[in-house]
Amino acid sequence: MFVEKSREIPIADYVDVLVLGAGPAGVAAAITAGRQGAKTMLVEQLGNVGGMSTTGLMSHWTGNTEGGIYEEILTKSADLSEDIKDGINGSKRQIINPERLKTVYLEMLTEANVLLRLYTLASDVIKEEDQVKGVILESKSGREAVFAKVVIDCTGDGDIAEKSGAEFIKGRESDGLMQPVTIMFKIGGVDYERAVFPGCFEDNIEIPKGEIQELGKSNLPYPSGHVLLYKTSLPGIVTCNMTNVIGIDGTDVRDLTRATVICRNQMTSIVEFLREFVPGYEKSYIISSADLIGVRETRHFKGVSTITENDIENGRIFDDWVVTRAHFNFDVHNISGSGLDATGAQNEFKQTKGYTIPYGCFVPKAVDGLLLAGRNISGTHMAHSNFRAMPICANMGQAVGVAAVLAVNKEIQVRDVDVKEIQQILIEQGVEV
Repeated sequence: MFVEKSREIPIADYVDVLVLGAGPAGVAAAITAGRQGAKTMLVEQLGNVGGMSTTGLMSHWTGNTEGGIYEEILTKSADLSEDIKDGINGSKRQIINPERLKTVYLEMLTEANVLLRLYTLASDVIKEEDQVKGVILESKSGREAVFAKVVIDCTGDGDIAEKSGAEFIKGRESDGLMQPVTIMFKIGGVDYERAVFPGCFEDNIEIPKGEIQELGKSNLPYPSGHVLLYKTSLPGIVTCNMTNVIGIDGTDVRDLTRATVICRNQMTSIVEFLREFVPGYEKSYIISSADLIGVRETRHFKGVSTITENDIENGRIFDDWVVTRAHFNFDVHNISGSGLDATGAQNEFKQTKGYTIPYGCFVPKAVDGLLLAGRNISGTHMAHSNFRAMPICANMGQAVGVAAVLAVNKEIQVRDVDVKEIQQILIEQGVEV
């Protein structure tokens, strides 16, 4: 055991709202708070904003919601290239051009006067009794403290929420197992005129040598085995969502390192498979891969409210809604192998009217001065497989950005904010009820 000596560290800033993690939820939260005049800082450990939507090379905006900041981001970032005939699910707008999206995010953050700290890790919490007061940051500039009236944890894993003592469980309630992880990558040299694009696990397209998903299971190294291929905004380039590692805890750096090595080793076999079996991919080759591994599931924090799969299946409209018209499926990647988990449903998911998410899901049960947004909010394992979709997470960020500023302006706890006031402001900002 090594005992670190206590030392004084400089205070870098005092802000109204401190947002941790610059994925879609964090970017949206920071922009929303900044636009309302709050002194807002956004902290991101990577060198770019956007998280999985940019650095993670996500192919497209999966899932959907209507109105709110997601619609604004989509409108500003959509690359409507003439080379794309029908896009994904019949829409060009949902295809992500990650380089364009990075710039759009930065422009929106700048216009909202958000203080941005890239290359910076939020490493510890500053807390007095049950109240979060700020965060310790680590970077090339050293160890610094930032104090905030409200902290919003959008780190995906809820790293600062965990350090604050907020209650959580990991993974599936029955056994703690979590969905597999993936490194997305792009290939070039694809003949779009002949190529096929299976977009979900249940797309078992018939190709000359057999059904594509069955061929994947038989010829790709376990635990990879499914075939997911998506059009991009560039000619001849396809995004692959096919690397797959099970048994990984995304909060353990050793597991993340091991998963990265395995995913990268799978890429060569995947391209060889595509060249041999899939029409249009005979001359394909890797051109880029994500610098951020895709972690689908880790901590589910216990909030004042918890959304369940039954709420989603029934399209529940909560009185205290702050996210509306959320829609996706039960996208549970196989916890024990490749493809869709036995509990999941993609094409077979029948609820089409959408659902809402209540404010209590973003408020930890017993910690003050802290809000959650993104895949770490209070929900069951099955519900999480639906609400973790990026469009829904973006509008989560907008909701907590509004809530945080109301708490700051009224000098009250986030748990005491009047939800009707949040709802009114969200409607004024374009959220559809």
